[in-house]
Amino acid sequence: MGLMLKKPEGTPGKSWPSIIIGLFVAFGGVLFGYDTGTIGGILAMPYWQKEFSTGYIDSAGHRNVSAAQSATIVSILSAGTFFGALAAAPMADIIGRRLGLIVSTAFVFNLGVILQTAATEIPMFVSGRFFAGFGVGLISALIPLYQSETAPKWIRGVIVGSYQLAITIGLLLASIVNNATQNHDNTGSYRIPIAIQFAWSIVLVGGMMLLPDTPRYMIKKGNLQAATKALAKIRRLPESDPAIIEELAEIQANHDYELSLGESSYLDCFKGNLLKRLLTGCALQALQQLTGINFIFYYGTQFFKNSGLTNSFIISLITNCVNTASTFPGFMLLKNGFIVAILGTTTTGQDAAGNIIVHNAPAQKAAIAFICFYIFFFASSWGPIAWVVTGEIFPLKVRAKSLSMTTATNWLLNWAIAYATPYLVNYGAGNANLQSKIFFIWGGCCLICIAFVYFMIYETKGLTLEQVDELYAEVSDARQSVGWVPSVTFREIRGGKGQGQEEHESAVEA
Repeated sequence: MGLMLKKPEGTPGKSWPSIIIGLFVAFGGVLFGYDTGTIGGILAMPYWQKEFSTGYIDSAGHRNVSAAQSATIVSILSAGTFFGALAAAPMADIIGRRLGLIVSTAFVFNLGVILQTAATEIPMFVSGRFFAGFGVGLISALIPLYQSETAPKWIRGVIVGSYQLAITIGLLLASIVNNATQNHDNTGSYRIPIAIQFAWSIVLVGGMMLLPDTPRYMIKKGNLQAATKALAKIRRLPESDPAIIEELAEIQANHDYELSLGESSYLDCFKGNLLKRLLTGCALQALQQLTGINFIFYYGTQFFKNSGLTNSFIISLITNCVNTASTFPGFMLLKNGFIVAILGTTTTGQDAAGNIIVHNAPAQKAAIAFICFYIFFFASSWGPIAWVVTGEIFPLKVRAKSLSMTTATNWLLNWAIAYATPYLVNYGAGNANLQSKIFFIWGGCCLICIAFVYFMIYETKGLTLEQVDELYAEVSDARQSVGWVPSVTFREIRGGKGQGQEEHESAVEA
């Protein structure tokens, strides 16, 4: 699967404005990835451990935070993002996609960064992570929505997928900064990585001030003139150009057709084939988390350290480099979790105090190599494609609501994994002490992913968002979606003409 970067013959208008706008908006993923990536390194910083310890002594005899405190600190971000993602739908429909991104970043996210930077105790640090998470949740739902509604159909997948690339870049930047400040014996060790997030938010807010809102949102609000102006600006065509008139007419007809079926509510997301789409999107986002990828980025540094590996920060940096580089190719293969589990289980042991004993150092290095393979296949498939699919499969009428629920599902599973991991991995009373064996769980979930994709994911390449709606109405089996060709437009439906109109309307009603 290659990156389709060449505009098809006969496509009117310029391509570069849409590409630049889509890629810039994807910069919000840097906030998402960086904020996610910083905490893994911060938890392993000696100064931070001493500063925020409430008296707990770990197996090495050092002051540290307990497993319960670690779980709360890491998972509270995901709790915030869950509620933020749910709040994104009403925000996007009331004040717009563009203004929603500005408010989410400038006010909500930055409040969380301020609290974390100023914190010297756990309660304030946790509060800051919640508000930062709430902002990230809003952003994570609004960005794919904005991208999918502004991108031309021929490059929409690449543009929405670039959001995942931005996330991996954020993770990589966090790893670089953490590695640079880890040995500072002062508050700068954790405050510098956290405060740098102000720079990312300034870039995103500054750029969004210059960009228009999406034409589809303006059609939804009944502002055809603004939609025409915005689409003409994005496509670099005159407002009177036939291509602009044609595209807007189809968007308007689709919107009118949806309105003819009644006003939308959250209940509509659970009716007819919209329920199938919602369940597909939610399951897709849940399985993306159950591959175990965020275990590596939340707890990777500490996990490598606990596994008897030296230079755990460097290893974490390497895995983030692999994650970023491998977002470009597109493969559908995730199988290396079992190998990591077997190697980790058979090459290490523990003494009575829970300290790791490495029996076979070369095998441990091999485990790191397979983790890199594991990351490679995730970043080139489930990482970007989950966001692409959920950004395409919902009609305008319920798009913001449905997308917010699928994104919230991602964050709900993210929270559950982040909270449970210390108890599953760590040594001691009340903990499962799985260590590397946790990769058996991630490997098993990857097998479920294969079946899910085969039976549930529709092929939407080359279709407009309105044609995707028709695809779901006419094709009941995802395996039959490859090669499907639209038979009627929404303008023909509204005008009472077009071959296959009656069949299409019956399918939609069903």
